[in-house]
Amino acid sequence: METFRGSSMPTYQRIAAAIRDKIASGELTGGEQLPTELELAEQWGVARQTVRNGIAVLVAEGLVVSRRPLGHFVRKRENMLYRPQGESRDQPASPEMDRFCQQITEEGRVPSQTIDVSLVQAQPDIAQRLQVAPGTVVVARRRVRYINGEPININDSHYPLDIVRDSEIMSPADVARGTNQALADLGYPQDRAIDEIYTRMPTPEQIHRLGLGPGTPVAVHYVTGYIADGTPVRCTVNVLPSDQHVIVFERKFERAWSRSKIGPEHPPC
Repeated sequence: METFRGSSMPTYQRIAAAIRDKIASGELTGGEQLPTELELAEQWGVARQTVRNGIAVLVAEGLVVSRRPLGHFVRKRENMLYRPQGESRDQPASPEMDRFCQQITEEGRVPSQTIDVSLVQAQPDIAQRLQVAPGTVVVARRRVRYINGEPININDSHYPLDIVRDSEIMSPADVARGTNQALADLGYPQDRAIDEIYTRMPTPEQIHRLGLGPGTPVAVHYVTGYIADGTPVRCTVNVLPSDQHVIVFERKFERAWSRSKIGPEHPPC
């Protein structure tokens, strides 16, 4: 029979903690199947319901997934570095790959995505950023991105209908030169963008699209693009599961600090 530190802890929590430790140490790896409920019950000398309660804790934490009728498996995480500043850079040289595909391919993994385009009524968050009345019909270009077949994030862009009507942005296919360049070719080159990042729990729709486990928060990155006269022409919403992303910002200073004037012990205020 298994024993575990903290004998005052309820048995189902001790079972969860023991499995959690094995996942953290790498003894149980992503995609690996857990012992059956019966095997764990015999190992711990408890009823199967106690084991179920312990596994339920791990499912709620997003560490374990249920695949009926096969059993329970350690969740396999396809993590990625997310660089918000990347979209302002030039498109990759290979026309059939956007930045996401290029990054994941270079890491030796397989990228893919689904694209859906539809006319929708602007929800208040989109309407506010596009400076239109809530309920105004806009074009929604919705993407789910995948790594090795697992959903990794959502990338939904919204455009005023009168700007992109009858353009390739309306087609549910990849735009080789990028939608920002497509906007510029339509006469709406973006002059600047405002980035906003929020953290919260996902909506039911986002849980469904990303296949999220219970209790998984997300980072929501809004990017609103403006042309030179200040008119917004795009609002993109990126939804990033917090357990699968590292958000990386890279900054350049406008001028180099002189070490002869300011030593390393005294950085500028």
